[in-house]
Amino acid sequence: MSQRGKRFTAYGSAILLVLGTLTVGTAAAATAAPNPQELCGPGSAIKFNRADFPANPVIDNKWLTLKPGMQFTTTGEVRSADGSVSAHSVVHTVTGLTKVINGVKTQVLWDRDYSDGVLAESELAFFAQSKRSGSVWLFGEYPEEYENGKLAGAPSTFVSGIKGTQAGIALQGSPHRNSPAYVQAYAPSVDFLDCGRVLYKNQRVCVKTGCYNDVMVIDEFNPLDPPSAGHQRKFYSAGTGLIKVTAVSGADQEFMDLVKIKKLSRAELASVNAQALKQDKRGYTVSKDVYAKTPRAVVAYPGPVS
Repeated sequence: MSQRGKRFTAYGSAILLVLGTLTVGTAAAATAAPNPQELCGPGSAIKFNRADFPANPVIDNKWLTLKPGMQFTTTGEVRSADGSVSAHSVVHTVTGLTKVINGVKTQVLWDRDYSDGVLAESELAFFAQSKRSGSVWLFGEYPEEYENGKLAGAPSTFVSGIKGTQAGIALQGSPHRNSPAYVQAYAPSVDFLDCGRVLYKNQRVCVKTGCYNDVMVIDEFNPLDPPSAGHQRKFYSAGTGLIKVTAVSGADQEFMDLVKIKKLSRAELASVNAQALKQDKRGYTVSKDVYAKTPRAVVAYPGPVS
């Protein structure tokens, strides 16, 4: 989903290096090169296999269940380094669309992001769940940016399999504390790398939609960013999904709570599908070098799924 602020962690180079020995007359210590695939630290190499995904997406991970016709609204604020504060809200809608990305049929989410009540970003994001592990994977994002009500472009678009972009795990099937960080997505062409790590489990958190006793906290960061970028933390409740977002340091800190859960009517989902299809079509003109290389999205679910 949206709310992907810039994040950072200090993975010291020593963590990524393995000590070895060389003998040239006398023994001397040396270091081996880090595994270039361990983008988020040891044990984080991406293990993507198209055969792990079903012919049609079914996303029923208990921490992130995505049923067509469900809509979630989060509201809060963004606090900037200069002391300014702006109201922020995001409407997350699970559309009835699917789209094939890098050989995998994905479920399409449509996020509408508002700053001080004005549309700032409209994003299509693409998810699929592994049959083997139950992990939900992110295959790409097409985020249109708006300025003064007008489309300004989509420079941060990334799609798995294009320009070196790799799909990653949005949420693990069996998340555990003290397990290695994992790659959520990697797009070198737009300097995008998101990493996640399970920080806490079984927390009690209250937001407008209720109090939850089973909350898991994911710490998200980008090792490519400078220290000033900070970390973002996302709070997930089993059976509900994302309920809260906070920030730890960083220049622009986002704080959001889940305030509304809605199941759309058939007519409302039809309207969402039409608008998301319109954005999908527009992407072939706006992002000719990336998005235009993907197959068109299609309506797979004209009505909500129970």
